Amino acid sequence: MKLISWNVNGLRAALGKGFLDFFRAADADAFCIQETKMQPGQAELELPGYCQYWNSAEKKGYSGTAVFTKTEPLAVTNGIGIEEHDKEGRVITCEYEGLYLVNCYTPNAQRGLVRMAYRQKWEEDFRAYLMGLDQKKPVVLMGDLNVAHTAIDLKNPKSNEKNAGYSPEERACMTALLESGFADTFRRLYPERTGAYTWWSYMFNARANNAGWRIDYFIVSERLMPRVRDSIIHPEVYGSDHCPVELQLEL
Repeated sequence: MKLISWNVNGLRAALGKGFLDFFRAADADAFCIQETKMQPGQAELELPGYCQYWNSAEKKGYSGTAVFTKTEPLAVTNGIGIEEHDKEGRVITCEYEGLYLVNCYTPNAQRGLVRMAYRQKWEEDFRAYLMGLDQKKPVVLMGDLNVAHTAIDLKNPKSNEKNAGYSPEERACMTALLESGFADTFRRLYPERTGAYTWWSYMFNARANNAGWRIDYFIVSERLMPRVRDSIIHPEVYGSDHCPVELQLEL
């Protein structure tokens, strides 16, 4: 099973930057995107052979997720069942016979950490949601989780310790998730690999200099880890300030 996740930073913009070329070449079993920044009907997207599922934010031009899958799920759920979290189109869960596939775009704590209190509440509730799913069948979580977990996951850890995405609070939330029976597939397979990033600022030639952050993940239930064949980052693919990530899973 081949899975792709990509924060496209606006799907309508990405469509003009080669999105469909990569989509076709990838030929994934399921292709999940975050930050669609659109409502249904704002773009015509013909993807033969794929079922399409969308979760858009109430606020236009903001957030949003989508799942494109070759196999029709048994059930599809938008959100996590908590009203305060379910207005921004951040989660789609697809249930299959052997697992849950969860596509997530985690809220950003924002400059000055002004949204940190909400971010921490989100993390607590989302972790509980994932643990509930995991009691029924294994979970594959993919998406932009808006945190670089450890110093190896970003180019400049020292200067970012009090910034959104690398604050002690956000990193502690990721630790708590992983200690709840889940595994970060990339770091499990490549514990020492440096320079492996999935997001780069548009400023200061960050991408050309590979001054990035690894904030896009495939996280799986611990019992799925033996079936993971590879977890891959595709920095060669442009079209967004994020690059796609890939999971190869044996079912």
